[in-house]
Amino acid sequence: METKLDPALGADEIARFVRDGFVRVDAAFSAETAADARAILWAATGYDPADSATWAQPIVRLDQFDQSPFRKAANTAVLHSAFDQLVGKGRWLPRDGLGTFPVRFPSSEEPGDDGWHIDVSFGYEEPDFMDWRANVQSKGRALLLLFLFSDVGADDAPTRIRVGSHIDIAQQLAPAGEAGLTLRELASDGFAGSAHCREELATGPAGTVYLCHPFLVHSAQKHRGKEPRFMAQPPLLPREPICLERPDDDYSPVEQAIRRALVK
Repeated sequence: METKLDPALGADEIARFVRDGFVRVDAAFSAETAADARAILWAATGYDPADSATWAQPIVRLDQFDQSPFRKAANTAVLHSAFDQLVGKGRWLPRDGLGTFPVRFPSSEEPGDDGWHIDVSFGYEEPDFMDWRANVQSKGRALLLLFLFSDVGADDAPTRIRVGSHIDIAQQLAPAGEAGLTLRELASDGFAGSAHCREELATGPAGTVYLCHPFLVHSAQKHRGKEPRFMAQPPLLPREPICLERPDDDYSPVEQAIRRALVK
C-alpha cells in the first residue's frame, strides 16, 4: 500500500510565501547528496579544495549539471509537494538537473554582480541580457529556486532578499501588459521601489532550498567567510501559463500574490 506523504508546507508557510515572496524548506535534499554534488562542482571550477591559493577569482560561474546528485536534489518528494502547493498540481515542469551555479570564494575583491534585480524570464533571443523581459503574468517562470549545496552563514555570501518586494514588482509590471518590461527598464531606478523592504539573508545548512516568487528582488554580495559557497539558482518552469483570471478561482499562491498586489 502506497504511503501518502503529508504536504511539505503548512498553511502558515503558504501564507508567508504570499506575503513575503519566499519560503525556506529545510532538509529539502540530503547532506550526502549535497556533498556528492560539491565534489563534481569542485572539479568543474579547476580549483583545489585543499589549497585556497588556487582560488583565483571571487566568483566562478558554472552552467548546467545533470548528474545523479543534481537530479536527486531537484526531485525530492518534499520539493515536488511544495511545487504542487505553490504553483499548482500539474502546472509545473520537473527539472532534469540544475544549473546557474555562481560559486563564490572568499575574497577582498568586489564580485561585480551584486546589484539588486529580479530574474527576468523571456526575450532571451536578445543578445544583451539587459533587454530580456518579465511581465505581470510571469511568462516563462513559475518560481525562482535557491539550492544551498554548502553550509551558508551570514559571512558566506548569502543571497540578500528584499522581503515582500514581489508586490512592488507586480505593481510596476502591471501597466506594461503582456509585453512587460526589460531588465534595463526595471533597473532604471536601481530598484528603488522596493528599497523600503526589510532585508533577509538566504542562509542555512547544505540541503536547504528557498522557494521564491518570480518577482522577488534579490542580490548577491561579497564572500567574507572562509569556505566557498555552492548554490544553484535555477527557475521552476511552468507547464502552463500563470493565469490571473481563472473562471474557477483556483489560484495558486504564486497567482494569489500577484492578484493581491494589483488590488492594493
